[in-house]
Amino acid sequence: MPRFDFTFRQLIWASVVLHGILLIYGHWQDTHLVVKYTDIDYVVFTDASRYLTQGESPYKRATYRYTPLLAQMLMPNIWFNESFGKWIFTGANLLIGVLIQKILRLRGMSESRAVKFNAIWLLNPMVANISTRGNAESVIGAMVLGSFYLIMKRRIGWGAFLYGLSVHFKTYPIIYSISLLVMMDDKYFQVQDKEALEAEKEREKGERGGHSSSSGYGTSGSKDSVVVKAIKDLINFITWRRVQFGLLSGAWFFFFTGLMYYIYGYEFLFETYLYHVTRKDHRHNFSFWFYNIYLTFTSPTGTLVGVLTFVPQLALVLAIGCCFGKDIFFCAFLQTFAFVAWNKVCTAQYFMWYIVFLPLLIPNLASNPRMSLKSQGRNMLIGWVASQGLWLSQAYNLEFLGMNTFWNLFIASALMYATNVWILVELIMGATYEPIFGDRGVIRQIWSPRS
Repeated sequence: MPRFDFTFRQLIWASVVLHGILLIYGHWQDTHLVVKYTDIDYVVFTDASRYLTQGESPYKRATYRYTPLLAQMLMPNIWFNESFGKWIFTGANLLIGVLIQKILRLRGMSESRAVKFNAIWLLNPMVANISTRGNAESVIGAMVLGSFYLIMKRRIGWGAFLYGLSVHFKTYPIIYSISLLVMMDDKYFQVQDKEALEAEKEREKGERGGHSSSSGYGTSGSKDSVVVKAIKDLINFITWRRVQFGLLSGAWFFFFTGLMYYIYGYEFLFETYLYHVTRKDHRHNFSFWFYNIYLTFTSPTGTLVGVLTFVPQLALVLAIGCCFGKDIFFCAFLQTFAFVAWNKVCTAQYFMWYIVFLPLLIPNLASNPRMSLKSQGRNMLIGWVASQGLWLSQAYNLEFLGMNTFWNLFIASALMYATNVWILVELIMGATYEPIFGDRGVIRQIWSPRS
């Protein structure tokens, strides 16, 4: 039987059809059934946009805790059609697909093979469902992936703009700052001539030899050399590329944030950012922490626990960024996966934060002989889905049948947390770590051009 390969254009059209079918079905369900297809967040977005068209603050809508830019972007929901925003989110999904294709091609993959990995995003029913229900996560994903792509192409200015804007829209992309800075070493961004590269290698070789000959000295000298090396590494870390990116992305973040603060005042600052620091969500969600927050919701210790949950979460994210930042896409997946797994609030839409990197991660898994993608990858997927299914069964009993299943939900959350920890360890141990840039500052062609 002849093999049929999708072209990228055909994949895009198939994705458009998938999203279109879900949008049409969603409109029918909203019109005819009691249980609505449209996410409650989309109703909140639209209500906030309605307040803006009336010259009022979007924060008059209770539970609107996003930047006013999102409500402004969706004002056509009021002027033209309430489904306008869903098409925007669908467009963002397609834009992410374009960026994934470009990144895979930049790293040496053939177009036909890249299309197969790209289908993990563009034809993913979960991704299409979340976006067509009216969730805005795809917009953030497009900004983040766009900034990574631009930085790969050494367009630091535009990359910093998109990155600063993404952090303004939603603070979680700030976790990528350390990995981006680790990647932005002048060694990888500045193309060196061959003679200079060889001279540098010889110099490094000589330095290593010098350390070997001095290894017989006392322990105090060894300690001094470690301290001196640490100071030198810290100084060398501060390069013009890193400073430039930090200043530009920070400037754009503070520009948008300052502008919104000037217009809407402290209410904007609290609802968009500060609320999430001390947030205590007593509603059941996937998070391992939810049951503790539920039990201590009215207690002063509940707020303290909510803040302390950030400590292991941020420590893990920082460690991953320092260790794997040179391979920015592998690192970003690990960071986001850990961030979501350890977060004090976790819903299905958060999964899109790391699924966007999945087509860029799986080739790393497939290229490592230690990782059997068919068996181990299947086991991880089954564990991920099964743990969610167990949780959802208990949530259904609580939400729709009125049964007291809070303890069962906690056990299911603990199992899901354990599954996520296992998956994270397997990925770190089993994936191939492939730095983006080679020794001469060229993007490494790590995947065979053969289909």
